[in-house]
Amino acid sequence: MEVKFCSSCGSPMETRDVDGTPRRACTACSFVHWGNYSIGVGALVERDGKILLVRRAQEPGKGYWTNPGGYAEQLEQINETVRREVLEETGIEAVVTGVAALRDQPRAVHNLYVAFSMTYVGGEAVPDGVEVDAAGFYSLAEMDTMNVAPFTRWLVDVALKRGGSAGLAVDEAPIVPLPGYGLFRC
Repeated sequence: MEVKFCSSCGSPMETRDVDGTPRRACTACSFVHWGNYSIGVGALVERDGKILLVRRAQEPGKGYWTNPGGYAEQLEQINETVRREVLEETGIEAVVTGVAALRDQPRAVHNLYVAFSMTYVGGEAVPDGVEVDAAGFYSLAEMDTMNVAPFTRWLVDVALKRGGSAGLAVDEAPIVPLPGYGLFRC
């Protein structure tokens, strides 16, 4: 669907060349529509060699076992999004330790999915009864008998076979204070 009106001032949009790419731009202000994007996050919470999984109670993926996750809110850092989603879906408290994997899925709404390594802090896995109807920590052997979504199988492999690497780790003490930034580094 083509953007017809500016989301900043409401004026009509036109197609213009912006840096060699046709883009929808406002006829009255400087707003440029750069595209449609969504940012998804997922948690890889490990405890005693097992990974936290949930069974989806809603579409998409109803009936599949996946890692907990969701979509970033406009004014929420993605490392807070994943922490919140894990707590909401399972009652598990966990903290982000790093970025384990990324999935880039260009399509009508370009989706970037960030999978976070997380450390279990506390709680018992209890499904929220809305988005998920089951939750728990499962071993690879247990997953063999479960309806685990293919992408989640790949993420579990990443989580359990990363060879001691935490991926991109949280930068707790950047050399320059950058309040409001979510910073990760090798």
